[in-house]
Amino acid sequence: MFFNGAPQYSLLTPVQSHKMGSQTRDNLLVRYNSRNWAILCASLVVIGLTWLTGPAQASTLNHVRESGHVTCGVSDNKIGFSEQDGKDNWKGLGVSFCRAVAAAIFNDINKVKFVALNSEDAISALQSGKIEILMNSVSWTLKRDAGLGLLFTGILLHDGQGFMVPKKLGISSALELSGASICVLKDPSLELKASKFFQSKKMPFKLLPYEMREDVTQAYQSGRCNVFTDNVLQLAIERVSFDTPEEHIILPDILSKRPKGPIVRQGDDQWFNLVKWVLFALINAEELGITRNNVSDFETSEDPEAKALLGQDEHFGKLLGLPKDWAKNMLSSVGNYGELFDQNLGQRSPLKIDRGPNKLWDQGGLLFAPPLN
Repeated sequence: MFFNGAPQYSLLTPVQSHKMGSQTRDNLLVRYNSRNWAILCASLVVIGLTWLTGPAQASTLNHVRESGHVTCGVSDNKIGFSEQDGKDNWKGLGVSFCRAVAAAIFNDINKVKFVALNSEDAISALQSGKIEILMNSVSWTLKRDAGLGLLFTGILLHDGQGFMVPKKLGISSALELSGASICVLKDPSLELKASKFFQSKKMPFKLLPYEMREDVTQAYQSGRCNVFTDNVLQLAIERVSFDTPEEHIILPDILSKRPKGPIVRQGDDQWFNLVKWVLFALINAEELGITRNNVSDFETSEDPEAKALLGQDEHFGKLLGLPKDWAKNMLSSVGNYGELFDQNLGQRSPLKIDRGPNKLWDQGGLLFAPPLN
């Protein structure tokens, strides 16, 4: 019997045992031994799981420190996100984020090893432990987050499907595209989103799907269509390859959600929290007005959020396994989120993407980070 969730046993006197008979005693012994074997096996399972998962809670950070660098998987030649210049130096928003993690751990943005990965190899490289962070342009979905043993730590870039048109048309909104012919990559998602948009607005349209992205670009440039639809980051990449990119504009209308961010393996909460709060610190710094050039000015601030962010709270670092001034070191090295966006994707970059949904939450955008206190 069970009382209060615990098994209760009674002892038999010798007289009771004798009266029961040998067969009854044998049955009791079998049940007793079976119960004990079950308890023993369950205990061994718990011990085994503890042994497997316990040390892993800090294994990634320990491994990174022992190796002397963060290993970051990135897309090969994704302009604005991860690309190499003529001197084999990596740059881009994803690259800058990995450097921010290195600065937080080592106070050195150069302690990063970049591994170029194609879309087929990226997920397996993270799952196998070949890399510690996957920072390519993979979008956050349920299948990737819950079905592949991965964790998205947050949103570094709010991307989504949009429209590009020649500036000479004088169009400023997708609501002005009635009757448009639209070049699109033959992709069910892209085609569906474009069709649903026009149908919902009861506007006539014509889709011109192409098998290869270069064919889409060529058709648009040759005038076979007057609208180009794709994810905004991809549209900006295509535009910068034009002879006259300034003659084409990307409309502000967004048709879909394609959030992108740093990805880590499941099973290491400390590493997950560290990477997540590096991202949150970059966002919070911009909200507080802390930049790469004025970090020292904020060290005497009375704002509790600024004080915590810049290391005046001992727990801010300890909770992540980092020194208390990790965010100050990081911001001094790479700047805040707005600075990273501007230099890699925004107006200081060749892509010149408007921040749109990547503006801070209090400026009409979707960018948001929890407070430190």
